[in-house]
Amino acid sequence: MVRLVEDRILAENLSVQQACQAVAPKLGVSWHTARQWTQQACCDGHTHQHQSKDLVAEVAKLRRENHTLRDTNELLKAAPAPLN
Repeated sequence: MVRLVEDRILAENLSVQQACQAVAPKLGVSWHTARQWTQQACCDGHTHQHQSKDLVAEVAKLRRENHTLRDTNELLKAAPAPLN
């Protein structure tokens, strides 16, 4: 269950609460219970939280770069073709 929450956090850039709210109904528990389990696993050292934070930061950086590249690409498409 904790792994599902972590995967949601990474894949969709969600907060712990949002990820728990998304995963909990599928497991038949309340989101509060899912959050408690996730917090307990973190305290016990059974999560990849430190890796998750690094990955979230990397994903955010790559999304910014992707946005910049798309903007640049649109500018290049809109520019007039050079005369030969």
